[in-house]
Amino acid sequence: MARVGLTTERLVQAGAELADEVGFDQATVSALARRFDVKVASLYSHLKNSHDLKTKIALLALSELADRAAAALAGRAGKDALAAFAHTYRDYAREHPGRYAAAQFRLDPEAAAASAGGRHAQMTRAILRGYDLAEPDQTHAVRLLGSVFHGFVSLELAGGFSHSAPDSQETWAWTLDRLDAMLRSRPAP
Repeated sequence: MARVGLTTERLVQAGAELADEVGFDQATVSALARRFDVKVASLYSHLKNSHDLKTKIALLALSELADRAAAALAGRAGKDALAAFAHTYRDYAREHPGRYAAAQFRLDPEAAAASAGGRHAQMTRAILRGYDLAEPDQTHAVRLLGSVFHGFVSLELAGGFSHSAPDSQETWAWTLDRLDAMLRSRPAP
């Protein structure tokens, strides 16, 4: 029997908050049960196991991030759109490190198909239309942008840029300028 007041949505939200506080790997059904001061068994009417919880947190994170990115991209094009998209990812990772980690969680094919992951790819491709890239260059560029954004953010969150000058913000701006210049310099088909 489900405990009064506990819903799947409430548990997933609490799991996402827990992931931000202690790390995505530590967001488990057991940790969630401790947070609500209930027995683990009382959560099983809402969650199958910790993998199910992690999947649901990942889906939430992908959706939140897609919503933020869509809002940031509205009415923008070219470098302005590229920068807005990049800043959205970086800001989200800084505000919600556990959820950002969850957004990288490998989903099974069915969950991936139902996720907001496709929206992320569509938005990236929409940005790249301003650079007039044909296939396969467009797919290469989608992968490049994802790799650069994720790599930079992951290193920054881990403190990788905190021990040397220049400031990471300066490097971030430099990186976005260089990405824009590289995408613009690609010969049109």
